[in-house]
Amino acid sequence: MDYKQTLDKLYGMLPDFQQVGADAYKPGLERIEAFCSLLGNPQRDFRIVHIAGTNGKGSVSHMLSSVLTAAGYRTGLYTSPHLRDFRERIRVDGETVSEEDVVRFAARYMERMEACGLSFFEATAAMAFRYFSDRGADFAVVETGLGGRLDATNIVDPVLSVVTNIGLDHMAQLGNDLPSIAFEKAGIIKPGVPVVIGERDHETDPVFEAAARERGCEIIFAQDLFRYVSSDGPNGTAGCDDPGTTLYNIEHLRTGEVHGYRCDLGGIYQRRNIVSLLGAVDTLRNKCGVEIPAESLLTGLTTAALSTGLRGRWQVLGRSPLVVCDTGHNAHGMEQVARQIVSQNYHRLFMVLGMVRDKDLDAVLPLLPKDAYYIFTSPSIRRTLPADELAQAGNRHGLAGETCPTVGQAVERALSMATPEDMVFIGGSTFTVAELTDL
Repeated sequence: MDYKQTLDKLYGMLPDFQQVGADAYKPGLERIEAFCSLLGNPQRDFRIVHIAGTNGKGSVSHMLSSVLTAAGYRTGLYTSPHLRDFRERIRVDGETVSEEDVVRFAARYMERMEACGLSFFEATAAMAFRYFSDRGADFAVVETGLGGRLDATNIVDPVLSVVTNIGLDHMAQLGNDLPSIAFEKAGIIKPGVPVVIGERDHETDPVFEAAARERGCEIIFAQDLFRYVSSDGPNGTAGCDDPGTTLYNIEHLRTGEVHGYRCDLGGIYQRRNIVSLLGAVDTLRNKCGVEIPAESLLTGLTTAALSTGLRGRWQVLGRSPLVVCDTGHNAHGMEQVARQIVSQNYHRLFMVLGMVRDKDLDAVLPLLPKDAYYIFTSPSIRRTLPADELAQAGNRHGLAGETCPTVGQAVERALSMATPEDMVFIGGSTFTVAELTDL
């Protein structure tokens, strides 16, 4: 089989949550534990930082991977979902796994994966662990897929656990309130392993503190160590019109000193992710004995997107008109995206919006600007929410516009109406952004 045939077989035989949703979700660790045992438990061959969270875990994972690579460590990075190519999920020092390696792994182990009853995500995680081991990784930054406690990645024994934040998402699988979701995310906390919590919250802090006490490990709240002060972007919005990097001024609360950190990831929400990242780096240095020179931290942040290939985080695609895409897709994330949209300078705003079925529309849609013209569309996956249904929901919340059947047509329609002084935003789902041709 070639690469395309291999992916078709993996998608066909091992359902993928990215494509079909809850029907592909297989909670529990027994299957992947059995399969990784057959592989020789490659996840034990390198040090791991395990990262969970409702939002920000992808950005923090890419930042930390870039910093560790800059510090001279051979670093694996496992994230999900991918935007354009399956291989984006598995990287070593920023380079994606080769098509040949994917084909070789699937050809060798497909029958065993089927016999173990793996989900697509479980198979992908095991593939990543084997690849990192084969490539001699010193570290791997491993992002959870969904939740934490029963997530397939939770078979790892990390040197550090990180939870970026908690918001309402995937409630059918994780629970209907913040403490319930925090309980699932807290499942990655391991006995004796320090855990960094990126953001404090009065509803979820007690959940994490109780888990840390029970497992005898130190808990560090990043916001107790670092505080965002300002950034050099226009209107104080973290460089949203800057095609290069943004300077984040962060106060080190132990000393009161303010240090500047440049990062090439866009979006005002990165100010929160920078604090989470700094908490993780500080803990690796002071609690885990990992040497990360100051210049490596600065270099890794400055080139986080460039060195890891991360896309779709407040990514500027055009200037006249201003065209921006972002993968934010739940209320917790879209609130930040909406704040940044309205901070921009534009004459008229066009919103290309496509979403999937399992999102809480009544929580997300009220957050979006009502003075925009909406072009509702449908990403081409099985989980998609039809454009007309999204438009009806949008109308209930005062969002007016029209529908287009495909993302490509919706973007063309927006650009045909926009003048150089206008803004076009494309988002609502990772899958909407994934269909853009100019990423």
